[in-house]
Amino acid sequence: MKNVTQVFWYALFLCAVVVVWGAVDPEHLQEVTNNITSVISETFGWYYLLLIMIFLVFCVYLMLSRFGSIKLGKDADKPEYKLSSWFAMLFSAGMGMGLVFWTTAEPISHAFKSSPKSEVGSNEAIRESLQYSFFHWGIHAWAVYGVVALVLAYFKFHKGYPGLISSTLVPLFGEKSMSGMAGKLIDTLAVFATIVGVASTLGFGSAQINGGLSYLFNTPNNFLFQLLILAVATGLFILSASTGISKGIKYLSNTNMGLGFLLLLILFIVGPTLYILNMFTSTLGSYISNFFDMSFRISPLNETGRTWIDNWTIFYWAWWISWAPFVGIFIARISKGRTIKEFMLGVLFVPALVCFIFFAVFGVSALNIEQLGIDKISEYSLETTTFGMLQHYPLGTLMSFITVFVIAIFFITSADSATFVLGMLTTAGALNPTNSVKIIWGLTMSTMAAIIVYFGGTTGLQNMLIIAALPFSVIMILMATSFYKEASKEIKRDKKRKKQERTS
Repeated sequence: MKNVTQVFWYALFLCAVVVVWGAVDPEHLQEVTNNITSVISETFGWYYLLLIMIFLVFCVYLMLSRFGSIKLGKDADKPEYKLSSWFAMLFSAGMGMGLVFWTTAEPISHAFKSSPKSEVGSNEAIRESLQYSFFHWGIHAWAVYGVVALVLAYFKFHKGYPGLISSTLVPLFGEKSMSGMAGKLIDTLAVFATIVGVASTLGFGSAQINGGLSYLFNTPNNFLFQLLILAVATGLFILSASTGISKGIKYLSNTNMGLGFLLLLILFIVGPTLYILNMFTSTLGSYISNFFDMSFRISPLNETGRTWIDNWTIFYWAWWISWAPFVGIFIARISKGRTIKEFMLGVLFVPALVCFIFFAVFGVSALNIEQLGIDKISEYSLETTTFGMLQHYPLGTLMSFITVFVIAIFFITSADSATFVLGMLTTAGALNPTNSVKIIWGLTMSTMAAIIVYFGGTTGLQNMLIIAALPFSVIMILMATSFYKEASKEIKRDKKRKKQERTS
């Protein structure tokens, strides 16, 4: 194939190994990866908590410091996309359909299944449930994406380097090293993390859509129907990918955000409106006042508390890191022409605020039903939690239809974005990869998703993503260091030049 690099073949080989392993012995895959992820959570929990906080401080510092005026592009470059489209695309890639389900399922779980600190079902547990949901989906997650996206955009659009993870490390290790085997291994890790992450999402997403359709229309809820959903979705996202970012992804993202907010507005009006407003306000205050306590909470003397942190907070932090190559590269690609200050304000705070609003409306609506004893939402499966909640409110059927449609579009846009990123990473950073390369990666992800789901290896895939997060976290540290080194030199040169101009 034209323009593909060795990274393409290395990553394709790794995918084949995982598919064969998951197909031949899924139990072994799950057992081995479970053991490794347990060791990582227990041993590196402190590391993840400190690291994510350091990334967040780094992002805020860049936004407020002299670096904030640096443009992610040349001086004459203007943003390619208007703000609304930019927000819609970065949000769709960054959170996607997971938000539709976890906005209901996570607060319910924290309140009625396994509470962070308090007794399950108590008023304190209900208050904490929303607070920790805000925490997990808030600015910490977007700081992870922001670091990778910023560094890539700076080196690609401002310095003219190839759009590859390895290229951002040239200032530290030199061009010879990063164009050799070390650079190829780094890019292969990024490709593999992206493929595994999106494949597991596709597998899980097809099950979610199947669960929703089965709940609404009594359609079969089995692998064959999931395979049909996966096949239709694959055809749609490959079709969308072939049209490029400016058409397919942009239009789908804008449509989805519009539908998402329509769904949000309907539920806000027909749901417990005053309760939602009160809980949102109270939780936002709790989130801000307990921000540092939650950020550094590791519970070394409380085994139950530590287990909860490992299963939720540490898992999320590793999950966001593992998704950073995919989401970071995509956000970088759509952020050309923006200053670092504008970029950080947009990436850190706007998506986090949208997440908070969605969690408040969906989460509180679900909590309200269980609190009043109307239904045990906590006993629903993840696939049907949101639908189970919606049925108890006016216009529930209409909202369920919109929900299925929103999930489907998120499903397509996430996969569409991933094929684009994979195309970039395996064609030496090309900004517009060929359709043939994107189609191959689309089919590869769908095939992996189908085979692994059939043989029950979805958990194994998710575990592999968490395992990949540990080495990539080190790469992220190096990326941030490389950026700071190069940007500092640029600031000093500009300062010296301006001084000379004033004295001449």
